[in-house]
Amino acid sequence: MMELSKETLQTNKLFEDLYDGKQPRRIPIVSTADNAFCLEYAGFNLKTEQYSVDENLEAIRKATADFDCDAVFALYARFPHLYKILGSTNFVPGADGFLQHPEVCGLEVDEYDEFIEDPLKTIWDKVLPRIHKEIGKGGFEGQKAVSKAYHSFYETMGKIGMASMQMANELGRSTYSFVGAISSTPFDVLSDQLRSFTGISADVRRRPEKVEAAAAALLPLALKAGILPHSNHYNRTFIPLHMGPYLREKDFARLYWPSFKAYVEGLDKAGVGANIFVEQDWMRYLDYLNELPQNTTFMFEYGDPAVIKEKLGTRHILTGLYPLGILKTHTKQECIDQAKFLIDKLAPGGRYAFGFDKCLLRLNDVNVDNLKAVLSFVKEYGKY
Repeated sequence: MMELSKETLQTNKLFEDLYDGKQPRRIPIVSTADNAFCLEYAGFNLKTEQYSVDENLEAIRKATADFDCDAVFALYARFPHLYKILGSTNFVPGADGFLQHPEVCGLEVDEYDEFIEDPLKTIWDKVLPRIHKEIGKGGFEGQKAVSKAYHSFYETMGKIGMASMQMANELGRSTYSFVGAISSTPFDVLSDQLRSFTGISADVRRRPEKVEAAAAALLPLALKAGILPHSNHYNRTFIPLHMGPYLREKDFARLYWPSFKAYVEGLDKAGVGANIFVEQDWMRYLDYLNELPQNTTFMFEYGDPAVIKEKLGTRHILTGLYPLGILKTHTKQECIDQAKFLIDKLAPGGRYAFGFDKCLLRLNDVNVDNLKAVLSFVKEYGKY
């Protein structure tokens, strides 16, 4: 096992205190940047260099070293070479090389019953061959694509995992990842990859009983995906929320919430913490969120920080809400003032980590000088 440096142990302690519900010595700074941002920041061509694990790591190291963050400065969420091997239609590169997520429908409406009966078998037999063209070839060619993708994924993640730990230790960053594992709620899996936004929107009205049963059937698979060998209270599972804000509350309460709550409670029972990205506007659902296990982290995209603090801030950990867009459009002082405003609202009591309202995807999203100024300000002003 790697011996951790004094600096890394001190940074780890920030997150240990945060996740344990204690007030750390200063506000931790969470890092939610895409590999694409790091590659472009390092001067690499996204169309070509994103396929290289070594160049990804070189770019991530440069970004981690140059920005005052408390963890390795990347999410490791998507790798295009894996999708290329599979011939994927759910993640495809755009004209500039950046991966996009087109709407896909992997499960037909008349397949609900067999899916509810055995979701894993239906995904394997029907969904994967539809979404991934190479698997869809069947026979030896389909098996070859699966084997090649499996080997590529674990080789890539093993190399990145080891390199990230070494990088964090050398640079004094935390070895805990904000995205220790990544998985979606059962309803979001059903909508994002299986029925599509259009399909699930119709199903909610026409066949809610099927949606309800399908979400319940997906719960064991979601838990399996959300708990990795290294997952624990500090190496947390990242859960991006998608469909909740687009549902009427009565549909949310019946179809979305039960499996979502059971999922986070299942992680907690297994000793695994949850870092939840609350996408879009969830203000009408704050009372629901407050029912989740204590010290769940909520990264908010939108909302009133005072109300969020009042309703959730005594039981849970808050982050997000800093509008990433102003880093490109506002002056350096205005950007710093916004950070101060949020810290003053959300930090008292200690259940707060500084973070942006969205993942930092591309270099063009921000003025880099403003980003560096804000992070440096938070590191100094955020001392308790």
